[in-house]
Amino acid sequence: MLSGLGLRRLMLGLLWLAFVGYAFGLAPPDQPDTTTLILNLSTGQWGGINPLVVSLFNVMGVWPVMYAALVLPDGESQSFPAWPFVVASFALGAFALLPYLILRQSGASAQADTPTSPSRFLKLATSRWVGLGCAIAILMLLVYGGTQGDWRNFVEQWRSSRFIHVMSLDFCALCVLFPVLLKDDMARQQRYTPALFWAVSLTPLLGPALYLTLRPNTISPATSAPEAQSA
Repeated sequence: MLSGLGLRRLMLGLLWLAFVGYAFGLAPPDQPDTTTLILNLSTGQWGGINPLVVSLFNVMGVWPVMYAALVLPDGESQSFPAWPFVVASFALGAFALLPYLILRQSGASAQADTPTSPSRFLKLATSRWVGLGCAIAILMLLVYGGTQGDWRNFVEQWRSSRFIHVMSLDFCALCVLFPVLLKDDMARQQRYTPALFWAVSLTPLLGPALYLTLRPNTISPATSAPEAQSA
């Protein structure tokens, strides 16, 4: 029989394969104007673009920042570097983060020498100010998209455009996968409780942003393993 770690890896691996297979095999076809749309979204030329698409595209830029705040301290206790997955996630989202989740060992099972003091970059990535910035950006994007967007047009584009279709599924995947890292992160903070875990996990997007805003500075992963194990 598979161990808990083996079963988790199997499930995440199957999810990654299904995600890739669906995105490139079953999703709606790519549209001729996709490259132009991506370029306009990236450069702020949003005239004529549904605000819901604009909001979703920009939220997909916030998600990797929030994941970085969990993945980078988690990566300190892994036997391989986490930063390449974080960097790739800014372009590929869950496509890049799922392989990290598959390879990582959770809690006390992670075997690696960890530094006693975090680097400046790690301190920045886990700063409450970064969490606050994400929360403010998310609120602004939700208000903008929710009040100005055209839902009927968005559904039509979701049905016809591979880019918008897959980006929407990527957003959903990032919401679902966040709890995979959340419990160990709470253990590092010595703040894990089932109530807090589920409150954050079941509040998509805003829950993770508020958690990162309110959590204390990440402690050394070397001291977190017993907490994660007991949790």
